[in-house]
Amino acid sequence: MAEATVELSDFNFAGDDRVVPFQVEGLDVRGRAVQLGPLLNAILGRHEYPAPVARLLAEAIVLTALLGTSLKFDGKFTVQTKGDGPVDLLVADFTSPDSLRAYARYDEDALAAAVADGKTSPPELLGAGVLAFTIDHGHGMQPYQGIVPLDGSSLEEIAGVYFRQSEQIPTKVRLGVAELLDRDEAGKPRHNWRAGGLVAQFLPQAPERMRQPDLHGGDGDEREHDHSEDDAWSEARVMVETIDTDELTDPQVPIERLLFRLFHERGVRVYKPQSVLDRCSCSRERLKGILDSFSAEEIEASEQDGEIAVTCEFCSTTYRFSPEEFTAA
Repeated sequence: MAEATVELSDFNFAGDDRVVPFQVEGLDVRGRAVQLGPLLNAILGRHEYPAPVARLLAEAIVLTALLGTSLKFDGKFTVQTKGDGPVDLLVADFTSPDSLRAYARYDEDALAAAVADGKTSPPELLGAGVLAFTIDHGHGMQPYQGIVPLDGSSLEEIAGVYFRQSEQIPTKVRLGVAELLDRDEAGKPRHNWRAGGLVAQFLPQAPERMRQPDLHGGDGDEREHDHSEDDAWSEARVMVETIDTDELTDPQVPIERLLFRLFHERGVRVYKPQSVLDRCSCSRERLKGILDSFSAEEIEASEQDGEIAVTCEFCSTTYRFSPEEFTAA
């Protein structure tokens, strides 16, 4: 059954934490767009990340929401970076139908030195390494993983390269993060994180229209200025490049309005939005199953003050176990 489409005048805007699929028929483009608010605040707030780390993780969260909600099966989609920079690990995963979680690992001293030196761009914080996209179908099936290098580009640029190299789909990604300052009911200063993103892909009916030359082999990658790319995709790509961070994150500019501004002359359609929730997959039962596999020596080494405490890196929930649960006969 085809997805129902609506016009801007016929519906309430999706609002925060809901991914909006869209299609631009005149340009053979399909995509997804989102603005994140409460979900992002909850994830970043429980860890109290320094601002440069929070911004990086927020971008990974937006990218995961955009791509994870495109899954057509029950499974998990993960975005993960591993690098040698001050922020050596970012992980965000989406478990269908709507659960998203994320965390970052960083070296406090290295981060402080980078901030003092003004080296806080994504490439400087992540360093050299890889960005991995993993799709896990579950049910004992082998996960699929695509890997691209962290090559000194932004996450949105690297994601575009991944789709071109691994999926052969011309793709443009825009990500934006903002920290908004206001006051609470008592007049005390507070900040809120907001983020937004859009992914557009060129999917014409004629496969040969998607073909593009291989990536440039030298230092000067010319992928963004390929004179042989399809005119429709060139137009769509340029439109997406005009989006700025304020438009992606402004709570007064719903994502549907942004899509209309970009593509109304080409016939943009939006589809039913999909919610994303701040929901972790950890549980006491799952952790107990892991501890059940430990040897007696490992259980003893894990004990502290008469208990075994395990804290989830994603949601910061601490689960406490008695050693006797694992050493009894």
